[in-house]
Amino acid sequence: MAQIRIQNVRKDFGSFNAVKSSSFTIEDGEFFMLLGPSGCGKTTTLRMMAGLELPSSGEIFIDGEEVGMKPASQRDIAFVFQMFALYPHMNVGKNVSYPLLSQGMPKAEVKRKVGEVAEILGISDILSRPVGGLSGGDRQRVALGRAIVRDPKAFFMDEPLGALDAEFREHMSEELRALHDRMGATTVYVTHDQLEAMQMGDKIVVMNHGVVEQFGVPQDIYDWPATRFVAEFIGSPPMNFLEFHGMVGHGMTSVELSGCAFVIPEQIEGAHGDLTFGVRPEHVRLDDNASYKGRVTATEYLGTTQIVSFDTPNGPIKARIASHHNVKTGETIGLQFDARTITLFAADTGRALKSAANQGVLNND
Repeated sequence: MAQIRIQNVRKDFGSFNAVKSSSFTIEDGEFFMLLGPSGCGKTTTLRMMAGLELPSSGEIFIDGEEVGMKPASQRDIAFVFQMFALYPHMNVGKNVSYPLLSQGMPKAEVKRKVGEVAEILGISDILSRPVGGLSGGDRQRVALGRAIVRDPKAFFMDEPLGALDAEFREHMSEELRALHDRMGATTVYVTHDQLEAMQMGDKIVVMNHGVVEQFGVPQDIYDWPATRFVAEFIGSPPMNFLEFHGMVGHGMTSVELSGCAFVIPEQIEGAHGDLTFGVRPEHVRLDDNASYKGRVTATEYLGTTQIVSFDTPNGPIKARIASHHNVKTGETIGLQFDARTITLFAADTGRALKSAANQGVLNND
C-alpha cells in the first residue's frame, strides 16, 4: 500500500475552476474520506488521483512517485464506481478474474486469488452466476472483488454505496470498513453523506466550491469546525448560529448576547464587528434560572432524544435533549451553553476564531 500526497493541485475545465489549489496527505493504510455537497470538486479530485483526469497544475504523489501526468494504467490503483460497471456478458467469477487474466497471470494463480477474494467478500457460492440477476449488494461485492483481487497500491471509491437503499447501505458501509481493516489498504472514498464519512473515515477532507475547507480527524472536524460551512454541513441538526455585534480577544472571557454574558473559550484570537456564536444542539442546556430566554416553536420526538426549536433574540436555535423532558410549544425557557463547546466565527469571512482548545485543527485555504 502507499502514501498519497496532493500538492497545490488545481483543475480547470475551460474558464471553470473545479478544484482550487488543494493540498493534503493520505497516509499509508488510512481510510480517507473526500466529503462535500454535489459540485464541490471531490469527485474531480479523486479522478485526478486515479489518472482519469489530469491536473491543470500541481503534483500528485503515490508511494513517493510523482504521477500527475501518468495515465491510470500506470498508477497501480483500483477504482470502484457508484454504478458497479460490471461486464454483463460474464459471470461473477469471470468479472472478478478479468484484471488478472488481462495481465497474463497463469490460470492456476488466478483461480487461487479469485477464491481468496470470494471468501473474504462472501461470494464463493455465486461465482458461476450471471451478474444480471444479482442484488445491488452482491453486485457491489463483485465490483469490490474485481478491484481488490489485484492487490493495488490504493483503492479509489466514488460513492460506491450510493445506489443502495438506506438499510443495506449502512450494512455495506460496515462491511467496507471491516474489509479495509482486514487488508490494511490505503483507501480514498468520495461521499456527500456526512454520517457515512464520520462513521467510516480515519481522516476527512471537507470541500466546498473547489476549496478544501478543513482537513483532519472526524472528532476535530465535528468539535472544532474551521469555517461556518463545515459547522453547517457536519452534524444533524447542524450547529446553531446566533448573530451579534461585539468584540472578543484581548483577555476577554465572555461575550454579550442581548444583555446576557456568555463565557467563551480562553485565548481566543481577537476580532470585532459582526460575529457569529456557534453551538451544537446537544450542548444547549435548558435552565429555568438562566437569564437568556428562548420561546419554544416546535418539538420533534426521536425516541431517546427530542429536538426542540427555539426563537431567541439573536436568531432560531435547536436543542437536543432527553425525550422525557416535558416541553410545550409556546413556553419560554432559559438557555445555557457550555463554554468548552462554543465556536465563534467572523461574520464576513465565515472563518472560526481559534482558541487554545482548537489550535490543532488542520485546514487550508
